[in-house]
Amino acid sequence: MELSRGNRSLVTGGAGFLGSRLCERLLADGDEVLCVDNYFTGSRENIAALLPNPGFEALRHDVTFPLYVEVDRIYNLACPASPVHYQFDPVQTTKVSVHGAINMLGLAKRVRAPILQASTSEVYGDPGVHPQTEDYWGNVNPIGPRACYDEGKRCAETLFFDYRRQHGMPIKVARIFNTYGPRMQPNDGRVVSGFIVSALKGEPVTVHGDGKQTRSFCYVDDLVDGLVRMMNTPREVTGPINLGGTSEISMRELADLVIRMTGSKSRVVHADAAEDDPRRRQPDITAARNVLGWEPTTPLEAGLRKTIDYFERLLGTSA
Repeated sequence: MELSRGNRSLVTGGAGFLGSRLCERLLADGDEVLCVDNYFTGSRENIAALLPNPGFEALRHDVTFPLYVEVDRIYNLACPASPVHYQFDPVQTTKVSVHGAINMLGLAKRVRAPILQASTSEVYGDPGVHPQTEDYWGNVNPIGPRACYDEGKRCAETLFFDYRRQHGMPIKVARIFNTYGPRMQPNDGRVVSGFIVSALKGEPVTVHGDGKQTRSFCYVDDLVDGLVRMMNTPREVTGPINLGGTSEISMRELADLVIRMTGSKSRVVHADAAEDDPRRRQPDITAARNVLGWEPTTPLEAGLRKTIDYFERLLGTSA
């Protein structure tokens, strides 16, 4: 089989929930893809179907160490993204965000490649502005248990823009809001996966706090499309640009919806609120609409149905 003749794209964190879907999309678009992952939260199973593709290569590597490869584009997704994982080793989480950004920016500078940073809505902290716009500087606790992720990503954004100012590099920064879909891990601590797994097992569905805190969810395929569109923008487009769903839903409403869609007999129970847990989270995606021509197209219930079906297969059970 002849190799593809598109860009040679590097995806760090490429074996993860989001990264593996991005690898698939880039291959479908005709790129050659180098997937880099240390498999801390990523999984070989996520990329197993891609390995026979001659345009795909997987490399085990930790981005806190320099990487010397030849690529045309870099998508920097490497970082544990759920509280369970990023709080397991908070010092390493900060290193991944900061040292990883430095190393990937250094690579991008050497090979003169555009580089996209997968940032996060967590840079807004517990926001005092709603919905969140890209010019809002955020409300983050710099010494709290979530700071390793929140401040690590904020520092990575700083590095990206300083590399652009100092070296004239082509950078892209996308702020990703809550994303869900197949290949989420059942024990990753995210609300969508946690609610679905509990409901399918007939266990209590645990909502932290009063359940009135809100999130806005985006299906993974929609999010990947936004990242690709962001990379394909002209050099002068840097972001940051919000990518996420716009339909706000409370955690109690989400729990009830999951129980109904799974046909589960689970009941909702309440636990103590998580420290520094944002009360409201919803992106203003005006920039994404105007600059990228992007907005999510998958309704929440349609995306949840695909995600529930995935977990039913994974767990070998249904409610």
